[in-house]
Amino acid sequence: MSDNMKKKIFLLSIAILALTTLKSQDKIQFGIKGGANFTNMTSDMTSEVLIEKEYKIGFHTGVLVEIPFGDKFSLQPEILYSTFGSKGKEILCGGPNITTEYKLDYIQVPILAKIYLYKGLSLEIGPSFNLLVNDKKIRESNTISDIGKKFEFSGILGVSYKLSSGLIGSFRYTNSFTNALNKDYFEINNYGFLVGIGYLF
Repeated sequence: MSDNMKKKIFLLSIAILALTTLKSQDKIQFGIKGGANFTNMTSDMTSEVLIEKEYKIGFHTGVLVEIPFGDKFSLQPEILYSTFGSKGKEILCGGPNITTEYKLDYIQVPILAKIYLYKGLSLEIGPSFNLLVNDKKIRESNTISDIGKKFEFSGILGVSYKLSSGLIGSFRYTNSFTNALNKDYFEINNYGFLVGIGYLF
């Protein structure tokens, strides 16, 4: 899928979201949220492979809106600043293993379906459209920029709980479906767990 097509899908999703918002007759709630990211990257590489990988600790912060369609179903789009990446040892051909860290920061736009299972407990599932805003690869004391794809498409699956006061907590797993890096001879994907808290007004 080309970057042009991905952008068209993103814009179409925003248009659909706007239309569904206009048609929703129930109370719409706006909110803020933030939390911790525990992320890593797959290692489907041919010449550069991360070994002894560790989860990288990052964060996410942003805004959300919950659009209810009855008592059991809501649509929840979000706009988040979210940090991803991985760290470990990189195998180089003909050289020693080098301590390496990948840092990839995105503006994420998840559009999640929320299915309420019991009271405030809900299942969250949906796509996320991620625009890269900052990236770097750090090999010991050397820094390399412009390593990431400008657009990433990923999926999210998680659970959340909403209190009557408006306080919410969430736990999510995310995995990218498109290549996170610029190199076409291998594919490497972001994945990880996001733990967040927020408040709906």
